[in-house]
Amino acid sequence: MSEPAPEASAQAALKFVADGQTLGLGTGRAAEAFVRALGARVADGLQVRGVPTSERTEALARELGIPLTTLAEAGRLDVTFDGADEVDPALDVIKGYGAALVREKIVAASSDQLVILVGAEKLVPHLGARGRLPVEVIPFAETLAHARLAELGCPAERRSDPSGAPVITDNGNLVLDARVSKIAEPGDLDRRILSVPGVLGTGLFVGMADAVVIQDGEDVEVRQR
Repeated sequence: MSEPAPEASAQAALKFVADGQTLGLGTGRAAEAFVRALGARVADGLQVRGVPTSERTEALARELGIPLTTLAEAGRLDVTFDGADEVDPALDVIKGYGAALVREKIVAASSDQLVILVGAEKLVPHLGARGRLPVEVIPFAETLAHARLAELGCPAERRSDPSGAPVITDNGNLVLDARVSKIAEPGDLDRRILSVPGVLGTGLFVGMADAVVIQDGEDVEVRQR
């Protein structure tokens, strides 16, 4: 069965938007649905600026006529809207299946609020339930990162596209998908992985989400930290 279209959660997330704000625009299916909903509001006269987290989101926002700026120009953002691959009961999340994790985390950390949009199927009892933790590394550090991740009990594989070529992030780096199960201490694991030279970021977003908009069919629930 296919996942329901995320338009209902995108419309609910618009309630966090106010005229004059500068918004972080995430990457992925749910985030793109939000960007499309935002574009319709902009066409009706809403005055906002966006900071995209990926080249793909930037292209979509420009197509929809959403004014864009850079993080350097904006400084602090009001709200970032993004999707997630897992959300646990504490509203901690795993992101990065779309390979934009580092830019997404930078934009989220630059924002006063982070609003996550997910389908109910992304809710998990604990982080790591789907068995995969994305890690972005510079190419020169790949061998070291593989070794250290294995030592941490998270053996990893380089992510490849359908042709077998390495997936390259917008930053020009590789994504390693670490195998995980139940992550008992997400913050501790994040710090341990980040201590490996050449690792730029993990998909663990711990203590960052202020609200999660959950769509279950056409029903929408908002959970706030």
